[in-house]
Amino acid sequence: MATGVYERIREAIVSGEFAPGESLGEVALARRFGTSRTPVREALHRLEIEAIVEPTSRGVRVRPSSPEEILDIYEVRITLESAAAKAAAARATEFDRVRLRAAQDAMVATGDSPVERANANRVFHEAIWQASHSPTLVDLLHRLNVHLIRYPSTTLAHGDRWDVVLREHEELLAAIERGDAEAALRIAEQHMTGAREVRLRMYAEAAVQPPRRPPSDRSASSSTGSSR
Repeated sequence: MATGVYERIREAIVSGEFAPGESLGEVALARRFGTSRTPVREALHRLEIEAIVEPTSRGVRVRPSSPEEILDIYEVRITLESAAAKAAAARATEFDRVRLRAAQDAMVATGDSPVERANANRVFHEAIWQASHSPTLVDLLHRLNVHLIRYPSTTLAHGDRWDVVLREHEELLAAIERGDAEAALRIAEQHMTGAREVRLRMYAEAAVQPPRRPPSDRSASSSTGSSR
């Protein structure tokens, strides 16, 4: 039961249904999801451990987003993704290279759906992680991605980013295929730095948009029955 409630609250945060900074009350969430307060409390505790929500004096809230956090996340991500690419160029097996080529071909064949593009991009990057043959790197990258779920809009739908990504992925794959670790490191750094800049532009553009008006029946943001 707690796992199901956790997944539903997490999805509501990822989708933007619960906005950054929004308070989440136990009683309202329990009513919304048709459960008792105990699984809600357990779910919120798990989300707090993952740094998706944070405690306040009145309960918990979705962690606010900020440009400083984007810079912090991407500083670490650039380092880890570059290390994974360098390791993949040095350690990739024939199977790894075939899997990476298949992932790149799938990206090229992907249509205009932002969700499909994001999924194809994730598969490509995870194939690089696996090709690094570093369980520690893979674990750290998966953990880091949790911090990005509060920024749900994909950078791949912004401007010409998709075309840039396809080109840079091809260059990165070529470096891995020929075993050029330093080139793979450099291309991955450039690739993720570009993603950071697009993410910051998206944040700035969203900041000047009119505030989102929540539906009138959204009772889950009530602070009644907080978890703390």
